[in-house]
Amino acid sequence: MSSTTEASAGRAQIAARTLRTDRWWLPPLANFVGLALWVVYATVRAFMQDWYFVPQYNYLTPFYSPCVSNGCVEQAAHFGRFLPDVWWLPYASLTLPFLLLFRLTCYYYRKAYYRAFWLSPPACAVAEPHKKYTGETRFPLLGQNLHRYFFYIAAIISLINTYDAVEAFIKEDGSFGLGLGNIILVINVVMLWAYTVSCHSCRSIIGGRLNHFSKHPLRYKLWVQVSRLNGKHMQLAWTTLATLAITDFYIMAVSAGWFADLRIVG
Repeated sequence: MSSTTEASAGRAQIAARTLRTDRWWLPPLANFVGLALWVVYATVRAFMQDWYFVPQYNYLTPFYSPCVSNGCVEQAAHFGRFLPDVWWLPYASLTLPFLLLFRLTCYYYRKAYYRAFWLSPPACAVAEPHKKYTGETRFPLLGQNLHRYFFYIAAIISLINTYDAVEAFIKEDGSFGLGLGNIILVINVVMLWAYTVSCHSCRSIIGGRLNHFSKHPLRYKLWVQVSRLNGKHMQLAWTTLATLAITDFYIMAVSAGWFADLRIVG
């Protein structure tokens, strides 16, 4: 067989970056804009160190939970105050790094920001501009393998957010209260739990390493439910970004006095 025939039997030599004619660039562009806007908003709010708590209704934004800085309002510091009050240290710096790492190492978010920010690759059937590819075998991407451990911490933080949502039903004077802020806080917590539980690591922890599901009926039922949520992991990832921003903005607006909380009871 001639060398020309051998070459033609290999991969097609296409000069164009892609032969796709659809708007393949739209999803990565939308992801880039959405993630960038959220990161800017969250960063500004985390370092603002103001308008994070409504003492009258016990509303605490998740961006400042748990509030463990010496600069925190005493009523908002449900777990004590022990971090120094300096401008470069967020009031919730005990948990924010782990939440960030949990999202950064999330399987869906990896796909989103690999394509949107690194163009690696920007879309299916579209060549990436990078000459070398090492995958997740080298630092810092080697750290993506720690996702399961960040999941455990994220679950604990979700418990803290749940505590904050329940605590918000008790007003400053000790009486029961229900307002729009309570509803927003509860919806945010429910969505955060759905996103956390739908994590691929959670699915693996529940049903992984089982050779016979029939011998573990309870774990199998849980695995089925988590698998259903796992199919919505992408939607939940974006939904929780939205609920976190909405919850924080609402509490900030009420705390700043831009508008009053819509009260239903009390």
